[in-house]
Amino acid sequence: MTKHDTRIAIVTGATSGIGEATARKFVAAGFGVVGNGRNAEKLALLEEELGPAFCSVAGDAANTDVVDRLFALSAERFGKDADIVVANAGRGLGGSVKDADPAQFEAVLKINVTAVLVLIQRAARQMVKMQETGYPGSAADIVIIGSVVGRNVSPFSAVYGASKFAVHALAEGLRREVGPKGVRVSLVEPGFVLSGFQAAAGYSDAMVKGFRETFGPLLKGQDIANAIYHIVTQPPHVHLSDMVIRPTRQDYP
Repeated sequence: MTKHDTRIAIVTGATSGIGEATARKFVAAGFGVVGNGRNAEKLALLEEELGPAFCSVAGDAANTDVVDRLFALSAERFGKDADIVVANAGRGLGGSVKDADPAQFEAVLKINVTAVLVLIQRAARQMVKMQETGYPGSAADIVIIGSVVGRNVSPFSAVYGASKFAVHALAEGLRREVGPKGVRVSLVEPGFVLSGFQAAAGYSDAMVKGFRETFGPLLKGQDIANAIYHIVTQPPHVHLSDMVIRPTRQDYP
């Protein structure tokens, strides 16, 4: 595929969970997708399964060379620049402020905050230029995955929540900066989404079981992907800037 006449999306964290579900949703809708993740083997499997509408760049989303390659590949593969960027790559960290491991927290900040900043800066610069002539005839979307714990302090993941509070601030700051220039910046704040996130964050099986019993049925990646697709398919003058999505029975956070 050398030319794509529909929208082109860059999706980070595309090898699992929300990112993988979003990539699949976009491809099914006829979008061209450039996916990113650190699992090169999984990306290769997705390329084989999803076909020419999906290509990928393996590597750390906080690496500027990786980010530059994502944007370059969208033009090379599909014949046009990306007009959707989904900043989804991230990791969790269970535990309280008192007991948090500072080294682990530093790693969380790198992928959850620094990598998001690198990606959305690059996206904003390209899309502002794009929309100088494109808006209101076409849309340009930056979708940032936050969390309900970025709006409500949660004692079981307070330090992770701190990283998401920072992401929420970046999203709102960028919205005010580039929204008037025709670029939509949307923050999506999921509640409990069942995925590999919990194991990587150090959540115990007992804790996850408790969430299932208290809040279930829990959200899946596809539920969030459906919401992201809804956001980016609104008419260019309609901006869904902040969306909170919880399992129906999740009262807090």
